[in-house]
Amino acid sequence: MRNSRALAVSAAAAALLLGAAAPAAVAGNGPANIVALPSVIARGGQMTVTVDGCPRGGAVYSDAFRSTTLSPVKGANLTSRGNATIYSDARPGTYDITVHCSGRRLTRPNAFTVIGGVRGGLGGSISSGATPTDMAIGGGLVASAVIGSGVFWMRRRCENHA
Repeated sequence: MRNSRALAVSAAAAALLLGAAAPAAVAGNGPANIVALPSVIARGGQMTVTVDGCPRGGAVYSDAFRSTTLSPVKGANLTSRGNATIYSDARPGTYDITVHCSGRRLTRPNAFTVIGGVRGGLGGSISSGATPTDMAIGGGLVASAVIGSGVFWMRRRCENHA
């Protein structure tokens, strides 16, 4: 029984020692853990890229945005961050991100997805929404509903007086 307890304590101590040494090992190897937020973004949107193991900053690039500078994050001595704006004509689909810092390069495949952009600011004045024909049909349906309900109430009113 004592041997199994001693073995369990030794295993826990070894795991703790390895867990504490892991961040130091990552720091010496260069960039790691590339995170793109949001991971699904519309064309023309702005995305934040965070990279661990990049203490002095660097650069991040992709086919969907221009090369962007990574700056060290204050209070997180091994992390850098940068903001990238997705091209307004980027094709919808998944894209890789490549980071270059501390003399090393790391690529994260399928790091984010670009979706089709949103048309805003024009409201219903563009023809890709409701067309004039759609508006005429809708107006006709509303008019017939108003006339029909008027006839119904007039007939009901006549029935009450009779």
